[in-house]
Amino acid sequence: MSNYVIRPFETLDHYHECVALQEETWGSGFSERVAPAILKVGGILGGVSAGAYDADDRLVGFVFGLTGVRDGEVVHWSDMLAVRPEVRDSGLGRQLKSYQRDEAMALGIEKMYWTFDPLQSRNAHLNITRLGAVIREYQVDMYGQTDSPLHRGIGTDRFVPVWELFTDRVSGRLKDDPLHAFDPTTVRGEVIQVALEASFSSDGSYPRPGQMDATLESEWVRIDIPSDVDALMEDDLQLAQAWRAATREALTHYMGLGYEVHEFIRGLHSSGYLLARGAGFGS
Repeated sequence: MSNYVIRPFETLDHYHECVALQEETWGSGFSERVAPAILKVGGILGGVSAGAYDADDRLVGFVFGLTGVRDGEVVHWSDMLAVRPEVRDSGLGRQLKSYQRDEAMALGIEKMYWTFDPLQSRNAHLNITRLGAVIREYQVDMYGQTDSPLHRGIGTDRFVPVWELFTDRVSGRLKDDPLHAFDPTTVRGEVIQVALEASFSSDGSYPRPGQMDATLESEWVRIDIPSDVDALMEDDLQLAQAWRAATREALTHYMGLGYEVHEFIRGLHSSGYLLARGAGFGS
């Protein structure tokens, strides 16, 4: 993991630097950016407003979250996390989340929530494989239509991961403990069945969603996604929309039956979520 200094924002300049990075990430003039006043108040009320700085003291990433009550329990909601493109895949995202976990645990908070797009394989790999979050909620078009170019044309469907901060699963994934690594070949001795499979044509174009199989009753099922939905949206928005419709149907169907997203397999052209039947897998 790369070495960055993560510290709370302290000055007005720090907060404005964070706002500037939000606009760089989600688009200039992004109307849902978090203002300096909210960044400051969030930190005062048990939230996290912190930046990651490189050796030149340049802001290269940030994390922002709020602490509040959900279903009668004090929890932390991680609202935003961003890193500059040139430092992505450096481990900084996980380092920011680990910092945020430490801050929440120091307050006795046991659960953290956030959202991410189910079609974003990079985020899925971080959140599930590297952090150990599990997913039991799928929100259709959670934020409606936004003015961010990152959301263009495919809506804002979101997973809501739950990160159970004190579990062995989470601490093991953060430490890269091989005892908590996932073997993608079999689970509990059972072959994983496929509910939605990516198909490929001979011309080497982007994968296409197959027909969803709603009849599976196995303990584990797989649902595929394209590995690079951003490139797909640039080149074939209609196909990206077809992936949104297909994955929405498959994920809401099986999650509605009590399955939870428990693992993620990242591939070159297509990737896959592994859903486990029943609760209690988060420990």
